[in-house]
Amino acid sequence: MRRKKPDTKQQWFKDAKFGLFVHWGLYALLGGEYQGQRVKGVAEWIMDTLQIPPKEYETLAAQFRPIHFDAEALVKQAKEWGMKYLVFTAKHHEGFAMYNSACSPYNVVKATPDGRDILKELQLACEKYEMPLGLYYSQAQDWHDPNGLAAGRDNSGKEYQFYLDHKVKPQLRELLQNYGKIALIWFDTPLETSREQSQELYDLVKSIQPNCIVSGRIGNELGEYMTTGDNFLPRLPYEGDWELPATLNDTWGYKRTDENWKQPDEVIRLLLKVVNRGGNYLLNIGPDATGAIPEGSLRVLNEVGRYVRENAEGIFGTRRMGYYPYELDWAELTWKPHKLYVHLMKTRERIELPNVKNQALQAKVLGSGELLEVQNTKNCEGIPTIVIFLPERLWQEKNYCVEISLKEEEPSFEEEIGG
Repeated sequence: MRRKKPDTKQQWFKDAKFGLFVHWGLYALLGGEYQGQRVKGVAEWIMDTLQIPPKEYETLAAQFRPIHFDAEALVKQAKEWGMKYLVFTAKHHEGFAMYNSACSPYNVVKATPDGRDILKELQLACEKYEMPLGLYYSQAQDWHDPNGLAAGRDNSGKEYQFYLDHKVKPQLRELLQNYGKIALIWFDTPLETSREQSQELYDLVKSIQPNCIVSGRIGNELGEYMTTGDNFLPRLPYEGDWELPATLNDTWGYKRTDENWKQPDEVIRLLLKVVNRGGNYLLNIGPDATGAIPEGSLRVLNEVGRYVRENAEGIFGTRRMGYYPYELDWAELTWKPHKLYVHLMKTRERIELPNVKNQALQAKVLGSGELLEVQNTKNCEGIPTIVIFLPERLWQEKNYCVEISLKEEEPSFEEEIGG
């Protein structure tokens, strides 16, 4: 039986397209290394990967001093990058709360020297700059709690329902009652969570904030939107609301040795592919222990942000693209009513779009508004084709967008590609 199409029923999420994920916790202090051991894989799993005892791991809290964290600067930066919502790790699998939790002293206010409520600072900054705030909360995995689950480990002796009742539900109530309007709860790794247990958490969220969206990783098909696997892009347009969570390098939490940064061109293309296929691109940064954003992240996102700002018309408010029969290595396509956008990722002297059945009325470069010569013709196979001639000054340029005005409301494509 086919799964029901996920639907948030909230237009802001459908229109968002681009969001910022922030992974930050005690793991940032280690940066992927502990007592001479370098963790393989993602840095934020170091407690589990190296099997650091909870009492030993707890001592990290006394060293956590976020002297370079500035919530307002972070939110303003996200807006400059073109991001429309922010998701922050309120509690990751390590079990440490990045807010003032009354039900667990193992939190950033009570257990660290400076006693700053990081989430409260973020809440106020997001409200000031009208940025929807979502919260990541690890509902099943908790390596600090004796009854929390652990992926790939023996969980048979744990009282999981006790953990849900005495830690997860109380903390969810705190987050939803004490930190303003929460746009969404980003659950993660449900593991052995039963459908009844997932339903309990879903109902709890909705009982406090009915408009708070519940992510797909609550488990048991109860989420209101689909979350893909980490860094996994659907091959085809996907019906319903969905989101791709993605990293800029190979880890989510800060890892000092990971310099495998994606190139800005790659990130721009991934964003456009996600938008083209109807989803949102939730792109991650992992601040270091002081709260500073790694230079590699800034370098990439500043360039990506420039493209997003200059070509926002061809990104935001666009709709899921129908099946176009060609893979273009030089461009990505997006659309909105009566408009088709060609995002040029490589240098080119002209745009040629075969199998487009629409009539092009006009073409212009986004940003400058420069009008371009456009032809509605047929190619050598006799296939309807839109051709746009680019001015010589653009022949060696890339990463810009051309807007094509269409007579028809929606792009329509010939599926047969032969002549």
